[in-house]
Amino acid sequence: MRAFVYRRTPTETGAEYYCCRMFTNDPLPDRPAPDNPSGKLILLRHGETEWSKNGKHTGLTDIPLTARGEELARGAGRLVAGYDFSLVLTSPLQRARRTAELAGLDAEVDPLLVEWDYGGYEGRTTRDIRSELGYNWSAFTHGVIRGHTPGETVEEVAARASRVLTRVLPAMEKGNVALIAHGHFLRILTAVYLRMAPRFGAQITLDAGSVSVLSFYREQPAIVSWNYGAELPVVPSES
Repeated sequence: MRAFVYRRTPTETGAEYYCCRMFTNDPLPDRPAPDNPSGKLILLRHGETEWSKNGKHTGLTDIPLTARGEELARGAGRLVAGYDFSLVLTSPLQRARRTAELAGLDAEVDPLLVEWDYGGYEGRTTRDIRSELGYNWSAFTHGVIRGHTPGETVEEVAARASRVLTRVLPAMEKGNVALIAHGHFLRILTAVYLRMAPRFGAQITLDAGSVSVLSFYREQPAIVSWNYGAELPVVPSES
């Protein structure tokens, strides 16, 4: 049984932050993860928001999709229309829930799927942070700082992802699973799924509205398709 406490903290600009912290242990399953589940794990990154469009770190700030973001979400729905799902989970943040809705997926909210808590770097671009610090900062390499929210280490995000996978992998024995969530979180979850270090997520970018497919190939976790969307990206995603 999961127990979470939510709080909303207004920022200087009036935006609301949604923060979930686990105050009781999330029980592990009675059985270990299956060895070679036959289902696929489908990852949908939410559609574009104003902040993702401008390369701003968007963690727990709850902002809506743009009109293009809504169209990207519908496009993601068309890409997964041929899949039957045994489990569909979404982040509680509205950009993910709206993406699930527009994609035609009946999703259950799982608070563990929220984006990385960027703390004091929330709403800021990598370029701005690097200019302030004077070196080539990245969240994966150097971490974040406290702000209106406490912030998370990459290992803490990976721990949440690992908890999600303890639920996902058994469901993949019964069929396909879909997760609708956020760019950095899904990249770290993929690293955990592949049995890599969490910072491997820095090497696999993920665009807004994209669909990726993970599976098992010859008993090994594998990427079947990655960052598939309406068009090929011209430059790596900045958020």
